[in-house]
Amino acid sequence: MEPSQTPRSSIAIPVAIVFGFALIAIAIFFTTQNREPAAQKANTPEQNEGILSSTPKPVTDTDYIRGNPNAPILLIEYSDYDCPFCKEYHNTLKRIMDEYGVTGKVAWVYRQFPLGQLHPNSPKISEAALCVGSLGGNDAFWDFTDLIFEERELDEATNVTKIPDYVETVGVDVDAYAACMNGTEMEERVSASVQDAFNIGANGTPYSVLIVGDQQAVINGAQPYDIVKGIVENLIGQLEGTVQTTPAQ
Repeated sequence: MEPSQTPRSSIAIPVAIVFGFALIAIAIFFTTQNREPAAQKANTPEQNEGILSSTPKPVTDTDYIRGNPNAPILLIEYSDYDCPFCKEYHNTLKRIMDEYGVTGKVAWVYRQFPLGQLHPNSPKISEAALCVGSLGGNDAFWDFTDLIFEERELDEATNVTKIPDYVETVGVDVDAYAACMNGTEMEERVSASVQDAFNIGANGTPYSVLIVGDQQAVINGAQPYDIVKGIVENLIGQLEGTVQTTPAQ
């Protein structure tokens, strides 16, 4: 769904958040553990001819959002369905949304970043998810995504023979799904999402960008729940004026 052109929150964003957000960015940007590195060949000059950008593409009606699309804190995740760290991080973000998404303060956007050289089935799983979303809507997309992560063990690849069952489980017509998978639109959308991830500097999965107003910071890798929770609470505190980001004078 396309976000409103009005501000995403009625809470004013204080100037001090720029300072506090920068500290968070410094604290988490350089963390490279608990992530699946992209294969070196995946990030070649030929694949990154576009101008590099530090900002993800704007959220549009082709994105899938969990939570309030007008939330003051937006988390855009680039993920791979067969990445073991992504499975852990998916559970972490579900807990974050259970706590902060229900209050309308955080929204989660899932974008496709399949590392096909590491996980050969991942690109097709990404296409499947987009077909499900196109046919069944936002809720079907998220139900399917949850199923993919829930139905495999941490160190296992997705059993792709079960995907039609998952499609049916989330309420999407299997024949329409098969027709969608026979087309090229979703393959092109997945490729564009991968290129977007590379353009903003993603070099592994999961890779997340936190956006508050005009400020942004990167969460690189599958950070544990307590760390992500602390980051979110700090940002909410700054937005609400309950966290001081500069030394008292």
